[in-house]
Amino acid sequence: MHHSALANCKWFYDSYLTKPNTNNLKIAEIGSQDVNGSLRSIFPANHEYKGIDFVAGKGVDIILDDPYKLPFADDSFDVVLSSSCFEHSDMFWLLFNEIMRILKPDGLFYLNIPSNGIFHRWPVDSWRFYPDSGHSLVKWARRSGIPAVLLESYISRQVPAREDDGFWNDFVGVFLKDERFVKDHPQRILDKNLEYMNGYVYGTDTVKNFSTMNEDLMRITVARKILQGTLRVNT
Repeated sequence: MHHSALANCKWFYDSYLTKPNTNNLKIAEIGSQDVNGSLRSIFPANHEYKGIDFVAGKGVDIILDDPYKLPFADDSFDVVLSSSCFEHSDMFWLLFNEIMRILKPDGLFYLNIPSNGIFHRWPVDSWRFYPDSGHSLVKWARRSGIPAVLLESYISRQVPAREDDGFWNDFVGVFLKDERFVKDHPQRILDKNLEYMNGYVYGTDTVKNFSTMNEDLMRITVARKILQGTLRVNT
């Protein structure tokens, strides 16, 4: 798990799960195997935390027989997390609806999936998410009879000081299972001062920090100008 994936989940925790009456939550993590870090480390021990994956490993409590059938009753969890996992799911939209099913009506789904980055098979690497992807997932859920909403989403900026981390841009989305409970979650990650591009917030049509170019293209454009001699760099 890369550094920005952990940082973004910490922002989610600080924004949504530190208010009163958020103790002893039932939390499930999809894709929980600890590979260079785990989301579990962010959450206090007073929560009931289930790590779910498709293979055995550190941080895995439950191994799935079918990646599109979660072995839990409807309305079981307060929070479901998935980070650096959906890109490895052949049919992530089926998994999304299963996550919605096991969430309580006022439950939250935190999703982090790369928006760029290296090809990394685990065992496949099939998808990247762009800024509108969260809205598309909500349309799919509603077509399936689930009244889900996207509370917010954004593309996080790269961490230039950590070249070993792969220069990732993460798509981060926070989904609510049932729109009737929007008022129970007034806080947003984007209320904080963090760097991001193309942010959406529930209830507004404005795209915050809008950009048609991703960060990789920005870097390529700058490098090309330097090579062409049209941009000088002070050293």
